[in-house]
Amino acid sequence: MSLPEKITSLQNPRVKQLVRLRERRERDDAGLFLIEGYREVRRALEKNIRLKEFYFCPEWFLGENEPALLEQARAAGAQLFELSKEAFAKCSYRDRPDGLLAVAPQWKRGLADLALSPQPFLLVVESIEKPGNLGTILRSADAAGVDAVIVCDAVTDIFNPNVVRSSTGVLFSVPVVVEDSAAVLAWLRDQGVRVVATTPDTPTLYTQTDLRGPLAIVMGSEQYGLSQFWLKESHALVRIPMAGQADSLNVAMATIITLFEAVRQRNG
Repeated sequence: MSLPEKITSLQNPRVKQLVRLRERRERDDAGLFLIEGYREVRRALEKNIRLKEFYFCPEWFLGENEPALLEQARAAGAQLFELSKEAFAKCSYRDRPDGLLAVAPQWKRGLADLALSPQPFLLVVESIEKPGNLGTILRSADAAGVDAVIVCDAVTDIFNPNVVRSSTGVLFSVPVVVEDSAAVLAWLRDQGVRVVATTPDTPTLYTQTDLRGPLAIVMGSEQYGLSQFWLKESHALVRIPMAGQADSLNVAMATIITLFEAVRQRNG
């Protein structure tokens, strides 16, 4: 078995490409994205995400399981490259790298590709701005057992490195669709799914609304909340009670609270 090519120069074309892939335009032009970190790469391999290239640096490793992961990636068809400590640090987007960074092809999933359960449970998010919030929302949706997450009028690229990181690799297991709001609403109506939107401007608490049956919970952006489109077209509006001076919660936190109220009702 041939040894992986070792790259030490910071000017190497592969190093430069890895740095460029942090930018959305470069990712979209290349049709690629980055997966950094042991847990994230392992979950990608577990879900049969094809790794095109896999870069590693033993000097950054944190444990003893990395060599086995490298062999797993090699067996799955990834091309391996060893980077010097300095070269890996330049490519990494983490403060403290763990020496593992993969490049994978992007994919596109449409609404027609979703396999819904008999009682669909969906999360729709509109214009989420912060990659960390979107990644945390994906983790919450995975924990709540939703059928899919639908990202409407996307501001943040789902393949942003910080979405991948903050989702801890859940991006590879939760079906995610990116689509415009009008198409999503039409599809939800065709599927017979009830739409419940969240807003502070309603007297109805989220605990006072029936969240059983075919359901889509809709969450809005961090700064502006939901658009008038969703507020007008939803079957019900709900809010989370706020007892203090704060008039809103972080959107990821609000999503967790609302999703798990639905889980409580649906499991009850």
